[in-house]
Amino acid sequence: MPQDVSPADFFGGFVWLLFWLLILASIMGPTLSYHRLRSARLSLLEEMSRKYGMRFITLIHRQERIGFFGIPVYRFIDIDDSEAVIRAIRSTPPNQPIALILHTPGGMVLAAAQIARALKRHPAKKVVIVPHYAMSGGTLIALAADEIWMDPNAVLGPLDPQLAIKPGVHVPAPSIVKVAKMKGERASDELLIVADIAEKAIREMQEFIVELLRDKMGEERAWDLARLLTEGKWTHDYPITFEEARRLGLPVKDTVPPEVYRLMDLYPQAPINRPGVEYIPYPVIPGQRGSGEAR
Repeated sequence: MPQDVSPADFFGGFVWLLFWLLILASIMGPTLSYHRLRSARLSLLEEMSRKYGMRFITLIHRQERIGFFGIPVYRFIDIDDSEAVIRAIRSTPPNQPIALILHTPGGMVLAAAQIARALKRHPAKKVVIVPHYAMSGGTLIALAADEIWMDPNAVLGPLDPQLAIKPGVHVPAPSIVKVAKMKGERASDELLIVADIAEKAIREMQEFIVELLRDKMGEERAWDLARLLTEGKWTHDYPITFEEARRLGLPVKDTVPPEVYRLMDLYPQAPINRPGVEYIPYPVIPGQRGSGEAR
């Protein structure tokens, strides 16, 4: 210690240095953690590509934490996703099969339709893999694939368009049409206008579904399925199970590569305000402790 620096000053300077190092570590920690996860994901995708001879692309939406404060961010299919996925499809050689791993609650119809059309146009085999769920727009994308590989417990969802009637409030298009018909001449001009838009949205979605499916099941069956998925038989979050998807004639297989589940572990769910899920991995090693997992 220099002669002209008192112990108190030296200690105070050390505390300030430690304080700023902790701040720097708190700021850089999430960034470094993200880069480690991303590196592990890419390494696993490369391993899967070599093993299965396919180009693997992911479209995985989790509730994620960002930044120093761990703020949760909810992800949905948007234009940024469609640009990135289409870029990946476009850069894939024409003879290279594609496997798109989907885990999403849905999102923008425009973005989902762009991805579905790009996937449909790829000349080689297209597979969509659903380890947990692919609802709404995710289901639309899945319909573009030659095969849909689903976990036996995974689900798809209906494709009834959702219209925004006010900020933050979305209503199923079939329900709007139904209410307008029930009211008849008593319906307001505003309701009639929204009902007209709803009818167009349903028809446009049906036409696109038929475009995706007619080569797999024929025109008539494709229209039957399009009407079933869009005309409000189910609520928008109704789970279409593997068994039901097979009964509907979709090209589903109950086989998901084990590496896909490992990949999902590399997309951690933000634990903020969530109950813990813990278990001891099987098989249990005798004498091993502290092997529980939480998500």
